[in-house]
Amino acid sequence: MKITRLVKITLITAAVILSTIAWNAVTIYRFSLEDQTHKADCAIVAGAGIAGRLPSPVFKARLDHAIWLYQQGFVKSLILTGGMSPAATASDASIARQYVLTQGVPASALFIEEQSQVTRENMRNAREIMARQKLHTALLVSDPLHMLRLKLIARDNGIDGSSSPALQTRYQSWSTQLPFLLRESFYYTGYQIMRYLPR
Repeated sequence: MKITRLVKITLITAAVILSTIAWNAVTIYRFSLEDQTHKADCAIVAGAGIAGRLPSPVFKARLDHAIWLYQQGFVKSLILTGGMSPAATASDASIARQYVLTQGVPASALFIEEQSQVTRENMRNAREIMARQKLHTALLVSDPLHMLRLKLIARDNGIDGSSSPALQTRYQSWSTQLPFLLRESFYYTGYQIMRYLPR
């Protein structure tokens, strides 16, 4: 009897979790289609790894979008985030800075944080830069399917941020989008739970 009751509880719990993840997947996909780009003080670019001395293709697409935002006058400065990748000799953010400089963005408009390894740290460290530089509003730059979680984490860190997804994302086909969406749904669901736990 006890085993049967335990099985029922387990199945109900699993069904609730799977339903939540499925609902979040739909919400994430819908939000990925939104573009909230408008004038702001800065753009915060979520890190995405490097390839040798260059940004990874995913990171480059995000940086190219941030450069476009700067060139079009939407923002006056860029905050580039990302710590050291495994076996790397330079941080993601420093490699990103070198790339952005080659595209004509002046050094005076660039700020980097080199300590983060995950999105939560990206936003927490970017917030500290914003506070030091007296920047009040931000456009958040990442891949479209990452934007909902990124915006929620930014808000939890006190950042007044709006979604500005990199439209030239490397995740264009369903074969690349689906794994990303499933992973984001899992992470987003986990973060929703974690953010209410005592620290």
